[in-house]
Amino acid sequence: MKAKAFLKMKAFWKSVLWLGLAFILIYNFITMMFDYGGFHFAQFFQDRTENGNWLRFVLAQLMGGFLYGFILAFGQFHVKQKKS
Repeated sequence: MKAKAFLKMKAFWKSVLWLGLAFILIYNFITMMFDYGGFHFAQFFQDRTENGNWLRFVLAQLMGGFLYGFILAFGQFHVKQKKS
């Protein structure tokens, strides 16, 4: 199966979505733990969204999550295809 075939599969895009969301959550929790020493959600989001930076924060999270999810899902589907 070629790479273009992966892009047409609904299961591929579901994997991209779930892997991307998991990445966003885990990344933000780890960042919060290192920066604030605990779960300080209000301060974490206030610092990242103040002064009109909310759009930058949201877009960066979505782009990062999408790229991570896409790369991992593509790798998973490619390995499955090679095994079969």
